[in-house]
Amino acid sequence: MKLIETELAGVVLLEPIVFEDTRGLAFESYNRRRFRELTGADVDFVQDNRSRSAKNVLRGLHYQVARPQGKLVSVLAGEIYDVAVDLRRSSPAFGRWVGFGLSATNRRVVWIPAGFAHGFLALTDGVEVQYKMSDFWAPEHERVIVWNDSKLGIRWPIKGEPLLSPRDAKGAKFADAEVFP
Repeated sequence: MKLIETELAGVVLLEPIVFEDTRGLAFESYNRRRFRELTGADVDFVQDNRSRSAKNVLRGLHYQVARPQGKLVSVLAGEIYDVAVDLRRSSPAFGRWVGFGLSATNRRVVWIPAGFAHGFLALTDGVEVQYKMSDFWAPEHERVIVWNDSKLGIRWPIKGEPLLSPRDAKGAKFADAEVFP
C-alpha cells in the first residue's frame, strides 16, 4: 500500500497494490499493521457504515463533537468527490479543506482523522461508499456544516443544486459551528 499526503496534515490517501490478471483482480483493502506503519495512527475501528447514492447526492459536511470519529473511506462502486475540513481551532490549517476523487476504479482510500468534517458528492449513479469508524455513531453529538458555506469556499464539481437530506440542507454556517479545541 502506498501513502499519498494531502494538503491537510493527517488526511492521507492510501493506494493499494493491485494484483490483476485474466481472472480478475485482488488487493488488500485494509491491514491494521500497514495502516499504522503508514499513518502513525493505531486505530481500533468499531463500526462499518455503508451508503448508496444517486448522482448529485451530496452528503455532509458531518462530524461528531464529544465523541469525534476518524473515518477510513472507500468507494465500492462508482465515483465521488470527497472533502475533509479541518475543525481543530489549534491547527494552523483550521477552516481549510481538501478534496479529491475516490472511485471503485482508482481504489484509493482516505483516512480522515477525528477533528475534521467530512462530506462527499456522488459523481455517478449507484455510488456505494464504505466507512470504517473509530467511534460509534452518537446522534446527540452529530453536527452538520452546510455544504456551500462561503467562508469555506469548497469547490464542489457540480452544476446546479445537489440532492440533500433535510438535515444536510439545514447545516450550520462554519462561523457558527461547534469546533474542536
